[in-house]
Amino acid sequence: MSLARFQSVGRDLFTRGLVSSHGGNLSIRQGDQLLITRRSSMLGNLEEQDLLEIGIDKNTRVTPLASTELRVHRAIYEKTPAQAVVHAHPPHAIALSLTERHIVPTDMEGRNLLPRVPVLGWNTRVSPGCLAEAIVEALKEHPVVIIRGHGSFATGQLLEEAYHYTTVLEESCRILCLLRSLGVRGAALASPRKGPA
Repeated sequence: MSLARFQSVGRDLFTRGLVSSHGGNLSIRQGDQLLITRRSSMLGNLEEQDLLEIGIDKNTRVTPLASTELRVHRAIYEKTPAQAVVHAHPPHAIALSLTERHIVPTDMEGRNLLPRVPVLGWNTRVSPGCLAEAIVEALKEHPVVIIRGHGSFATGQLLEEAYHYTTVLEESCRILCLLRSLGVRGAALASPRKGPA
């Protein structure tokens, strides 16, 4: 059952262009364990061997094979009630993350579900697994966050819920980018400000 859910969400992320062939990662909580995608697995074509069971706070022999974002997934499960995590690379969201401190959607669905999405990592060198503490703190208040120039982390009670937040974020960012292409820069796009993110 878990494999089928991972396959469905992974395939949808890939076909919608929200991850590259070997990008992104998924996980779910299973008690004091988590089930996470293998490092460099293809989310659009996941097989049983691409899912690894690892302790939330304990390493096993397969830990080195897990996604490079394992540290972030572990921190989320340790400090939030999340049961699932989706990390994706939505292109319009990433584009806006390079200029904005936070994203405020202008479309109805985005406004209702994601009234404000923080962009983290403005004053640091972003690398896989970094910013775990900042990501966790932001996810306590928001269902999805963006790491500047890197991608999004979304949480939910199910993979499908975290996937939903990811797609709503990207759709809202695509609309904001379309507005920019029309020469409209609404007040909903927050300009970068000095100081920590």
